[in-house]
Amino acid sequence: MSMSGVTMTMRWFGPGDPVPLASIRQVPGVTGVVSSVSGVPAGEAWTADRVAALRDAAEAHGLSLEVIESIPVSEDIKLGSDEAARHADAWCASLEAVAQSGVRVVCYNFMPVSDWVRTDLAMPLDDGSTTLAYDEAAMPAFEKKVESGEARNLPAWDHLDFSEFGSLRERYAARGESGLWDALGAFLERVTPVAASLGIRLAIHPDDPCWSVLGLPRIITSIESMRRVCTLVDDPANGLTFCTGSLGCDPANDLLGGARELARRVAFVHARNVRVTGPRVFHETAHPRSCGDLDLAGVLRELVRGGFAGPVRPDHGRMIWGETGTPGYGLFDRALGAAYLLGAIDGIGSVA
Repeated sequence: MSMSGVTMTMRWFGPGDPVPLASIRQVPGVTGVVSSVSGVPAGEAWTADRVAALRDAAEAHGLSLEVIESIPVSEDIKLGSDEAARHADAWCASLEAVAQSGVRVVCYNFMPVSDWVRTDLAMPLDDGSTTLAYDEAAMPAFEKKVESGEARNLPAWDHLDFSEFGSLRERYAARGESGLWDALGAFLERVTPVAASLGIRLAIHPDDPCWSVLGLPRIITSIESMRRVCTLVDDPANGLTFCTGSLGCDPANDLLGGARELARRVAFVHARNVRVTGPRVFHETAHPRSCGDLDLAGVLRELVRGGFAGPVRPDHGRMIWGETGTPGYGLFDRALGAAYLLGAIDGIGSVA
């Protein structure tokens, strides 16, 4: 951990990740990884040995397992079905497995059915790189792919089951945003005391993008909604992931003010820059302020000065220098992003 209390990390998808741990270890200043157990259906508990395997692999390369991202929250929990209590118990059992490996931050999301959404995984930029992009006008075509089961290529969508997408969408429409908030409140009341007892900080991730997609309600869409999450269970263990890209794709969100206000409840930071080119149209950019619309250095300054101490990761990057692999998760641009973010952090203490 640096003098600022910030640990620089990088997402690693496990043994099958095209970017090996040996390469992550060579990125200056990156000392930890963010990972997850794969192949376990939502609603079932993780086992301690599977989390320990991730930790041991990281440590064998001189890295620490800093964050688990994420333990899937089942649709039954979000819909408040008869299975919700049992699935929440399994989620708590997963927390216990995570704690046994010494991990102290768990990032999760509460997005119905889908995870994060992009309509273009390889939008060409003027510099010859490609990037992830979203255009609301392309969503009808994307929705047809979801309904037909073709939309399987987004990172983190591997655990999703769209076989009952139509019926699930009807059930979520009936519950609406208020029902989703009720479900989140019930979930946090169950899991937060367990996390606190284990020394784990939960870190809910904002919805990405931060508006309704695919006809599904979304509720973690603004600084105001993140503030509301903190009041559902007023405990430091009920924390936040401050994702600049998820929040920043809506210019109405005041990232600097939000960072200043919520710093002590932030347990984890996803640092990503975006360029907004129209209403609900954006693409991801390199991390420096000159490349996108967001002031990542300013956000980090407000977080650190407000009391944040914990892991940060350079979020999705462009695919540059001919690199192939998982869109948004190449090594090169994320490594550049880590260097930029570390430079910004180093400068915080030297600026009056």
